[in-house]
Amino acid sequence: MSDGHGPSPETPPGWAAEQPPPYGPSQASPWTAPGSAPGAPHGAGPEAPFQQAPHAPYTSHPQQPPAGPGHGPGHGYAYGPPQALRPGIIPLRPLRLGDILDGAIKLVRSNPKAVLGLSAVAALLASLPVAVGQAFVLGSMRSTISESYADPYAGPDPTGMYGGVLAQYGGTLVSLAVSFVVVTVLTGVLTRILGRAVFGGSITAGEAWRLTRGRLPALFGVVGLLVVIMAVPLVVFAAIVWAVYVTGTLSAGGLLGLVLLMVVLYLPYVVFFRTKFGLAAPAVVLEGMSPVAALRRSWQLVSGDFWRVFGIMLLTSLIVGVVAGILQVPFTFAGTFLGLLGDGPGAAIGAAVLITIGGTVGAMISYPIEAGVAGLLYADRRMRSEAFDLVLQTAAVEQQRQGWVHASADDLWRPAHTPGP
Repeated sequence: MSDGHGPSPETPPGWAAEQPPPYGPSQASPWTAPGSAPGAPHGAGPEAPFQQAPHAPYTSHPQQPPAGPGHGPGHGYAYGPPQALRPGIIPLRPLRLGDILDGAIKLVRSNPKAVLGLSAVAALLASLPVAVGQAFVLGSMRSTISESYADPYAGPDPTGMYGGVLAQYGGTLVSLAVSFVVVTVLTGVLTRILGRAVFGGSITAGEAWRLTRGRLPALFGVVGLLVVIMAVPLVVFAAIVWAVYVTGTLSAGGLLGLVLLMVVLYLPYVVFFRTKFGLAAPAVVLEGMSPVAALRRSWQLVSGDFWRVFGIMLLTSLIVGVVAGILQVPFTFAGTFLGLLGDGPGAAIGAAVLITIGGTVGAMISYPIEAGVAGLLYADRRMRSEAFDLVLQTAAVEQQRQGWVHASADDLWRPAHTPGP
């Protein structure tokens, strides 16, 4: 915080005047631990970019000095605790809900070309198969309606109906497969961008891809393990329902009640494991962990704060769902009307294009926000459970002194830079 003499003329633009002044001579390493004396041993080379000073556990509300001589305006903290450093998209302290949502939005605004560009490509690839399937369905419905007007006594053509249903569900399955790939890749790349944006640094899409591609097998491993974990109870439930149906143990009403009971039991299962493993992707990208280690790491970070993490994830899903729906509805309506009322292949193509645009615009906003919230929740849990905010603050002070964000800032996220349990 300022000592009452105003901001220093050397303060880089974008830094608050309340931030602590730089100190310590330049070392060979880009990071200097706070409180270390000049000439103290430091790590050299890229393998040891940072050494952390011993510290006490983080306290979110430090004690205010007592009033008295020397504690008036411009002296110390007479009017409240010092503000946390904020070199990038979040303050470097344990985060509140507003900080997390604001940081996710600032992630998009801080690097719009890379974030929105990559999200648009991923959303386009995921939306196109669904749009094509829906266009076929609309064309089939239009043909059925036209035939019913031409011959009211003739039944609908089952071939056209089956073809439309097959196109719709086939497009959905293809879209799910494509989403599995592109969303996994996008999450990894956006997490890498977020890791640099916390320090106020920017990174191009090409550089983010170069730094992330080596972690893609582990990311796919995490997603694959999550799919297996979520599918196991479904397989068990399906086997039970099939056995009951074949043996005729229950009536139709009893069978329906059994299915509803299984759905009620499955929802808490999904909520529990989805929340417990929701921070695995950031651990894979930022800490370089294997799939199993990342799932274990996520479980450890979420433990003790399960309901808060779940609430923030649920609120984020609701917010991005509403926003994406609002953006998508006009294009979906226009494409539906064109597909039903138009004629010829041009109408089907136009409907597919409009529905694709709607899906792309909606997902282009939802993907980075959800990835950003997951990454910031991961950072928040590390700050709360490991005092990781002190590591980030130390790096930020050194970056303020140097006036730039060193690429080795990415290594600060690795566990070697965090205190032990």
